[in-house]
Amino acid sequence: MSTDPIVPQLEAETARRRRRRMFAHARVPVRMMVPNLFTLFGLCAGLTSIRMSIEGRWDWALAAIVLAAMLDGVDGRIARLLKASSRFGAELDSLADFVNFGVAPAVLLFTWGFSDIKSIGWIAVLIFALASALRLARFNVALDDDKPKWQSNYFQGMPTPAAAIVVLLPLYLFHSGMDLRTEPWERYLLLVYTVGIAMMMVSNIPTYSGKLLHERIGREWVLPLMVVAAAAVAHLITYPYVTLLVASLGYLAFMPLSWRRFGELERADAAALAAAGTGPEVKADEPAAGPNVVDLRSGDKR
Repeated sequence: MSTDPIVPQLEAETARRRRRRMFAHARVPVRMMVPNLFTLFGLCAGLTSIRMSIEGRWDWALAAIVLAAMLDGVDGRIARLLKASSRFGAELDSLADFVNFGVAPAVLLFTWGFSDIKSIGWIAVLIFALASALRLARFNVALDDDKPKWQSNYFQGMPTPAAAIVVLLPLYLFHSGMDLRTEPWERYLLLVYTVGIAMMMVSNIPTYSGKLLHERIGREWVLPLMVVAAAAVAHLITYPYVTLLVASLGYLAFMPLSWRRFGELERADAAALAAAGTGPEVKADEPAAGPNVVDLRSGDKR
């Protein structure tokens, strides 16, 4: 028998969750099903991408992953608009994200660029898939953490949908005229890049999420935003690889700025707590805080 005092508490919590009903009411409103349907459509796209990769139809495999990413960005917003969020939907979304943005990109990368180097290529894409699973598990646990509201505007590590798009950067370069599979050292560079993106998913690097953006916008911005959205979709359909290449490079370039902004907000928050007498005192000559600073209020690393 374990002497750890936390074990009985964990066992009691596990038993309580197993007894919990999936839905609180016997009759579930139809609106509760709508976000889950979008999640299932995204999962179908991810599974289709795996099939297309096995058949060597990489264009369609990539298109299915992009479609899954779009549906992933929609289902959560629909759930909030319809007030149809549920624990079941959250768990389904995590499972779908692992397939769509962990397994599907890994299979696509392996069949496109790593099949000639067999085992070591498989290890690289395996690390990517495992990192996505760990990233999603950490995200689900972090939902219960007590943290300042402004930190909800940042992810801890690169989110899996973004990682799935960015890790396929070599494929975009190939269709733009730069094939990184011709020389052995180039293939190993692709391996290092894939593992690097995997490490960024499980890292503590803060990345901007935009969750706290206002759902209402000024009337003067409606038409310009509609034009920008239409132009982005048109470019994605007409020049998919160039558009995804620019988006991936832009996202990677924006990450240091997001990290810097997070540090500034963290220092400002600590200074406000110190001024109120509820937090640690901040010194003027103290080095800049990064995302690995331990949050004294929650006890975990941000």
